[in-house]
Amino acid sequence: MNTENRKKIFSGIGFLFIVCTVLVNCKSKKHAGVTDTLTSGTIHISVDESFKPVIDEQIKVFEGSYPEAKIIAHYKSEAECLKDILRDPVTRMVIVTRGLNRKEEHYFKDSLNYFPRWDEIATDAIAVIVNKNSNDTIFTVKRLQGQLAGLMGKKEQIIFDGLTATSTVRFAIDSILKGKKFDTGVVKAVNNSNDVLNYVAENVNAIGLVGISWIGNPEDTAQVAMLKKVKMVYVKCDNCTDSPYVKPNQLSIMTRRYPLVRGLYFILKENYSGLGSGFMNFLQYERGQLIFRRAYLGSSKMGFAIRNVKINEKLEKE
Repeated sequence: MNTENRKKIFSGIGFLFIVCTVLVNCKSKKHAGVTDTLTSGTIHISVDESFKPVIDEQIKVFEGSYPEAKIIAHYKSEAECLKDILRDPVTRMVIVTRGLNRKEEHYFKDSLNYFPRWDEIATDAIAVIVNKNSNDTIFTVKRLQGQLAGLMGKKEQIIFDGLTATSTVRFAIDSILKGKKFDTGVVKAVNNSNDVLNYVAENVNAIGLVGISWIGNPEDTAQVAMLKKVKMVYVKCDNCTDSPYVKPNQLSIMTRRYPLVRGLYFILKENYSGLGSGFMNFLQYERGQLIFRRAYLGSSKMGFAIRNVKINEKLEKE
């Protein structure tokens, strides 16, 4: 091999080495400081306080399956969660009752150069609760509209987990009042969902609105104990031909027979395969969906079927 050919070969090798070095450096700069993977590391997430019981369980199972993973959840109002995902660089994911709008998506595109991922992962409901000694257990959405607007007197107070910024308040304004304001003379705010339950348990004339995650699980001993102090009311299903008054349970949520249903969404601010992506996958796939179902929420990613069964066999007498 002559000297000229050797120079060409070494020049080519040198060029390839430079290209590879540049690519590696670009990649490392792109994800500089990344210390987490799909199943390891530590991240912070912000979660709508309405879903604390079920998300606590999701994190417990996920961390039990992946001991090197640590997910630190901060439970807040929905508005505060959305502020975190938009402005706080530490917050990797939020779990709230809506996805991003187009303006918010473009904000991320302009500031971070990518669109965050978001999707519905479960369906939830707002339960209407009253004191155990109350005989007022039949409601309609129209009645709730009247009471929230102050058109039905001020004897009964409606209790929220906060007057502003919470997903329950937003649902009441958007889906019950259809954009109108409620009468602050009949609405009382407490600190969180647990305080809503306790307030209604102690006041006969109180009506509480709370996420079903806090009161709808018959396998949770704390929730079963609370149902001895409060009770969930029936709400009229305007689209039903039979049994028009229904309670919020898994079947009525998934079939939308119960009228006060809302979605549960994740918003993930991560453009690589990190721990946020790992937890997102867990929530969307079988194990996470089964946890939602076990918490008596509706699962959005797993199908179900309802069949009418007629049993003709008679039990034999002993």
